[in-house]
Amino acid sequence: MKGIISIQSHVVFGHAGNSSAVFPLQRMGMEVWPIHTVQFSNHTQYSQGWKGRAFSADDINQLVTGIDNIGKIADCQAVLSGYQGSAEQCQAIINTVNTVKLQNPAALYVCDPVMGDPEKGCILAEGITEQLINEVMPIADVIVPNQFELTQFTKMEINNLEQAKAACQKALSMGPKMVLVKHLHSVADDTFTMMLATESGCYITQRPQLEFDKQPVGVGDLISALFTGGLLNGMSEVDAFEHATNACYGVLKETHQRQEWELQTIAAQNELVNPSEKFRAKAV
Repeated sequence: MKGIISIQSHVVFGHAGNSSAVFPLQRMGMEVWPIHTVQFSNHTQYSQGWKGRAFSADDINQLVTGIDNIGKIADCQAVLSGYQGSAEQCQAIINTVNTVKLQNPAALYVCDPVMGDPEKGCILAEGITEQLINEVMPIADVIVPNQFELTQFTKMEINNLEQAKAACQKALSMGPKMVLVKHLHSVADDTFTMMLATESGCYITQRPQLEFDKQPVGVGDLISALFTGGLLNGMSEVDAFEHATNACYGVLKETHQRQEWELQTIAAQNELVNPSEKFRAKAV
């Protein structure tokens, strides 16, 4: 039974972190072994606040050791990481990736490098961003940053498509084999633009930008999961990129139609495997 270790945050109510990533991967036919970095009642952008706590890095290490003890690490096809609750947890991610790749060198490490964004209410513990930039992202096979996170990693300004492409190419020279930029907000105001960069080329997808009263949380986690699932299902890099774009849009469209804030992942579950919209990738 092959599986994916997904090390991310978890919310009891709603869809963010593992709560946004696990079901889509399962719906795409994947076995997922979730490990939670934090467990909160709800995501952190509710004005009423949230309850819960972060887990220790040792909790992560112990859970991975337990999987190893029953002989299942060799069956891990990928490690997917997202929001980290402490700098120490970043080291636990590195330990996990090293443990998995030692037994299965073909396993993918997909890193969604969640960095602090006070404007979105996302506050990180001290040292996490530095650990991500200096130690975690360089060992990833795939990174899935937004524009801000790509800028932090490459130290390159991004104001247009050419600068985004140059930043992606620099990121590829720093360790990762693939870069999926989950949102390029400087490219176009009226469309939602994503970029994929690999050794073979650079591509963008563009889809309608849906307007919400309050922007849904967990979209990046969904994109990372969909792309990971596509690659593991044997899709080409570009096909997996298109699938992530189209399936994510299907979930967002359902969310928008229902006038909800939380992603309507369950209601839109057929979109995860058979998206109704087809936005094609374009080489740039």
